[in-house]
Amino acid sequence: MPAYNAERTLRKTHAEVIAQGIVDLVVIVDDKSCDRTAAIASGLPNTKLVRHDENRGYGGNQKTCYRVAIEEGADIIIMVHPDYQYTPLLIPAMASLIGNGLYHCVLGSRILGGVALKSGMPWWRYTANRFLTFYQNILLGAKLSEYHSGYRAFSRELLQKVPFEKNSDDFLFDNQILLQIHWLGFVIAEITCPTKYFRDASSISLLRSVKYGIGCVVGAVKFRLAKMGFLPPVIARQACL
Repeated sequence: MPAYNAERTLRKTHAEVIAQGIVDLVVIVDDKSCDRTAAIASGLPNTKLVRHDENRGYGGNQKTCYRVAIEEGADIIIMVHPDYQYTPLLIPAMASLIGNGLYHCVLGSRILGGVALKSGMPWWRYTANRFLTFYQNILLGAKLSEYHSGYRAFSRELLQKVPFEKNSDDFLFDNQILLQIHWLGFVIAEITCPTKYFRDASSISLLRSVKYGIGCVVGAVKFRLAKMGFLPPVIARQACL
């Protein structure tokens, strides 16, 4: 769980994660929160708490999460946000797709099922999501329903092959790691994921959303140019995207 100012929803999310009965360890990385997130996390069972001494951003937080999970010997690593926007009830399904050797990466898609807008996703975010996904699918030669979900599962083998440390420390990390996975030839699976939008759920601002969108567009263009031989491999250039 990459955590930042999640004191209101952390306990609830953590309890539901543990209730699935298949999680051996919850890694919570507190990105120097301004509230009681770290204090609450320190008292939760089956949990390893890591505290950043400075705010490293959403991508920087994920880097620590994955690094620690690998160090702890995890075979399947699932990222779920502690703000309870994504339901932990899907953890067994996502884990089974990886544990049975079917896939190395599974995304919880807010678009599959067609209920994103009914669940409260802002119309401007939905529109941007659909445009970016259509654009990226064309340039990457993929068929994902979306690239922007924060609910993800990975195999240990995959994360050890993907150079995610090269990626952005900001929100663009989410998109860059999918480019890397696709570049390496791994199939990305998706399952439909009901999502909640409410006051305590984390949300990226409009300005940062625009910056993120531009980064996604640039990344997809560079991916295609690299595939055509006009740029070095995308996994080697990722830190510059």
